[in-house]
Amino acid sequence: MSWLVEERMDNPSLTLKKLLEQKDILGVVGVFNPMSALIARQVGFECCYLSGAALTASLGMPDLSLIELNEVATMCAYIYRASGLPMIVDVDVGFGETLNVAKTAKTMQEAKAAAIQIEDQELPKKCGHLSGKKVVEKERMVQKIQAAKKVAKDLLIVARTDAKAVEGLKNAIDRANSYVEAGADIIFPEALETKEEFKEVALNVKAPLLANMTEFGKTPYITLEEFRDLGYKIVIYPVSALRAANYAIKKTFEYIKEHGTQKGILDQMQTRQELYELIKYSEYEDFDKAIFEKK
Repeated sequence: MSWLVEERMDNPSLTLKKLLEQKDILGVVGVFNPMSALIARQVGFECCYLSGAALTASLGMPDLSLIELNEVATMCAYIYRASGLPMIVDVDVGFGETLNVAKTAKTMQEAKAAAIQIEDQELPKKCGHLSGKKVVEKERMVQKIQAAKKVAKDLLIVARTDAKAVEGLKNAIDRANSYVEAGADIIFPEALETKEEFKEVALNVKAPLLANMTEFGKTPYITLEEFRDLGYKIVIYPVSALRAANYAIKKTFEYIKEHGTQKGILDQMQTRQELYELIKYSEYEDFDKAIFEKK
């Protein structure tokens, strides 16, 4: 059913909380626009993730804190409107200090985010799987979490720590526990490099844990079931869809450039009918027709 006539629960945070209660582990794919979120829903995913890296890349820029709060909030609202999926939204460092983070939390709640992910890097931040990162003092991150929870009580807070690469795993665990005490609902230890490190965090942090299963990074490829057995509750695949889409687009353009036609690759494309079914084209037409016929 299309968003225009669909009746929805108006609290995506509550939807996500219920999913976490019901599921042993939740696989969450990264989306970067409403269409990718519709596909996620179509194939059966119940939650999606809006990656700062994927959104920034889709705008033709690197993941270096170059996008603004209003850009993220607008995309979040578009994605939720189209898909109705509860969404974890990457807000990097919260777009500033404590007051800015409070504004970010309130804005993202209004944009229908189910959760926001805040990280403890210094500006300018870097991709979590690159070298040269710096982290803020633990107390600054604690204050950001407290500010977000104060103004947006229902909004789930995912606290990401990048400290393992900078201060070591022991300090990353210490930070994680402080973030839980400050009100974080979920802990995201970034760029761990072995199953043993993931297990160590799970043994020492008493909160739901999120693992980042990105490609071409520092983390080895671990299955959803293996993460469940390690004690994790959420696994995100933040940039998989963007990478696959970009690759497919490039191959399509190369074929047309070489052959002067797309006829030979039609079997690799979404058909007109499949597109219309995905965006519920007929439902919009039926709605319009029903209103018109009442005149």
